[in-house]
Amino acid sequence: MIKVEGLTKRYARATAVDNISFEVEKGQIVGFLGPNGAGKTTTMRMLTCFMPPSSGKAEVAGFDVVKSPMEVKKRIGYLPETPPLYPEMEVGEYLDFVGKLKGVPAGDLAKRVQEVAERCAVADVRTKLISKLSKGYKQRVGLAQAIIHNPDVLILDEPTSGLDPKQIMETRDLIRSLAGDHTIILSTHILTEVEQTCEQAIIIAKGKVMATDSVSALKNRRAGGSAVLVEVEATNEGQVREKLERISGVSRVVFKPVGTQGIVTFEVEGLSGKNIRPEIARAVVEAGWNLNELRPLGLSLEEVFLQLTSGAKPESAPAEAAPAAEEKESE
Repeated sequence: MIKVEGLTKRYARATAVDNISFEVEKGQIVGFLGPNGAGKTTTMRMLTCFMPPSSGKAEVAGFDVVKSPMEVKKRIGYLPETPPLYPEMEVGEYLDFVGKLKGVPAGDLAKRVQEVAERCAVADVRTKLISKLSKGYKQRVGLAQAIIHNPDVLILDEPTSGLDPKQIMETRDLIRSLAGDHTIILSTHILTEVEQTCEQAIIIAKGKVMATDSVSALKNRRAGGSAVLVEVEATNEGQVREKLERISGVSRVVFKPVGTQGIVTFEVEGLSGKNIRPEIARAVVEAGWNLNELRPLGLSLEEVFLQLTSGAKPESAPAEAAPAAEEKESE
């Protein structure tokens, strides 16, 4: 549904987006994750035809953002960080106005306004002035205008920015409910946003894509070696620790108290490239202990994010790509 190849945006003295490539399949919710100034907003603006790329190619629903911008705009709904609202208009009046702008047929407009108002939970404030709404309601109205024309693709830039915890939960639930009917790219620097809302994550830093994978796969990564959680039925923690430390390829053993008598738990780290699970299982069984659990430990998404954005080189980075300067505009 979205295909980006070598997309680049240069300014006079800086490269905001540097030769990025990724794909988003139909019906997915994808988190576009990066620190402030990483290039997220600039990428969103290029995908929505708000600004042209310096080089590279991007297609949305099969249409090129440079060659066919009007066709792209017909197929996307865009919610910038600050919703594009007219405070002097009533909610229903505004949605009717936006529907006309986006080409909703006159015969379907009233029905469509009612549908999106109900779906975005703003039907109860249709006769209120937008200026009188809370920030949470304004955000919902912004989402309603983005889907009024039933677009193939939704591009949401920091959709929960500035909301209170209850409003954040409601907005995330709404976004999840839109998946399947729409392909969604959600730009954010909030890690829990991606964990709780998205199926896939694209991590960007200093204008470069550092990783693209499912959220679960990213969390299963470990820098260098591997780590496993081991739970053993034994009364002597010291004996189990000593046995684990003697295993070839084990670099570190950390005791994890569980408070259950007769159960000891350890986090065991292995050397880079070494699969230590078979040796651990063998050692525990040969010692006569029951092995209750042996599973790989992944990193938290926060740890993955910090690893990938703290000066690491991007995955599959082109050899000729020049180092990117940080994007100067506020994101």
